[in-house]
Amino acid sequence: MKISFNINGNTQTVDTDGDMPLLWVIRDILDLKGTKFGCGKAACGACTIQVDGDAIRSCSYAVKYAEGKNITTIEGLGNKENPHPVQQAWIEEIVPQCGYCQPGFMMATAALLEKTPNPSDKDIDDNIINICRCGTYYRMRKAIKKAAEIKSNSIINS
Repeated sequence: MKISFNINGNTQTVDTDGDMPLLWVIRDILDLKGTKFGCGKAACGACTIQVDGDAIRSCSYAVKYAEGKNITTIEGLGNKENPHPVQQAWIEEIVPQCGYCQPGFMMATAALLEKTPNPSDKDIDDNIINICRCGTYYRMRKAIKKAAEIKSNSIINS
């Protein structure tokens, strides 16, 4: 089955089984390794990406549903020269310990900040439901608040 979508600003067409999880298309066919496999059951969030701006768990999202969609992975969020506010905040707050789950957390956070520019602790608790085995939740909460501030300041200054 041929499936076309936009990923990180580039149109891609893949010819694969439509029921294949989008995670495997991203990692194994498109060779984008930032999106991680965690549980395979949409529980941990290590595979979180954005589809049309919504945070989704790519391990349980069949590629056939990606047809015509805009997909963003951690590779498309920002880069070293121009980091996304979430990436900048993660670095400033020294969030990662092992770092494995962090791309999923950053993608979920970026999606949250688009919908809720100044999230409360409850907003964070309700929306950032990924799992970190290292327990860096306190640093992540600080980074989420800092990312909201950075994003707000960049809007004001532009």
